[in-house]
Amino acid sequence: MIRLAIVVPCYNEQEVLPDTNKQLTGLIMELKAAKQITEDSFILYVDDGSRDDTWKIIDEFAKKESCVQGLKLAGNVGHQNALLAGLMTVKDEVDAAISIDADLQDDIAVMSDMVTKLEEGCDIVYGVRSARKTDTFFKRFTAESFYKLMKVMGAKSIYNHADYRLMSARAIDGLSQFKERNLFLRGIVPTIGYKSDCVYYERKERTAGESKYPLRKMLAFAFDGITSFSIKPMSYIMGIGVFLIICAVAFAIYAFHSYLTGNVVSGWTSIVLSLWFIGGLVLFSIGMVGQYIGKIYMEVKERPRYIVEARVGDSSYKRA
Repeated sequence: MIRLAIVVPCYNEQEVLPDTNKQLTGLIMELKAAKQITEDSFILYVDDGSRDDTWKIIDEFAKKESCVQGLKLAGNVGHQNALLAGLMTVKDEVDAAISIDADLQDDIAVMSDMVTKLEEGCDIVYGVRSARKTDTFFKRFTAESFYKLMKVMGAKSIYNHADYRLMSARAIDGLSQFKERNLFLRGIVPTIGYKSDCVYYERKERTAGESKYPLRKMLAFAFDGITSFSIKPMSYIMGIGVFLIICAVAFAIYAFHSYLTGNVVSGWTSIVLSLWFIGGLVLFSIGMVGQYIGKIYMEVKERPRYIVEARVGDSSYKRA
């Protein structure tokens, strides 16, 4: 049997936490009864600087339930950093950890399959959506386009996988060696390299609260993922620049030929459109380069990715 931690990052989740805790504690009991996990396995809720009563609720859970622990971060550091904080906290205490979002849209029933695959020798087990029936057409199209784009850009990612996964202790140890501040765990974890497998499930609709990833954040997250794992956008910009130079040379030859034949039509439309297009391309290129420079700037400062303010629950165990 293994000692398992279920790591749940939380940000303003007071509406869903009671039901979430009921489901997860029930699952823990089922896995214990099935002799898949040890009696001291637990759930770790990570409060990512919530502004509501999330931490108060977590603290109450930890006092009532022996299998519940809580980790409070000093401020809001974002979902990826909060998830990393939870994993690094349990790194030396468990044999494996499963990460899942607090809304439990991901099917917790497949956690048993994840543990089984761990016992079969897998160090990483990805939870993968088998379908996107509950998504709107726009969300489904953009999400699937993102995964395809990541593949084109050369980044390792699992299609239709978010952050629902099981990682063995040594896989978490491997993750701890990645020191970048611009975290994109969906791209980092597949690069660890240990044996992996997938379990498939259908994602449910959110029962309460609001999504923490509106369109603006989704686009920013996707852009961070692309720029964190690939320099191909800069190569593509260079290619566009070369193409435009060739077009400019061809247009110059055409203009010179028109001048020699006397077939010259004066006008400002083509000039204005060209100026706007080239100007926009230049600004876009500068912005893209600026994003990479900005990431370098954030990395070299080596600021902490998170600061732990408090931990509640039994945390005395240390993995041998």
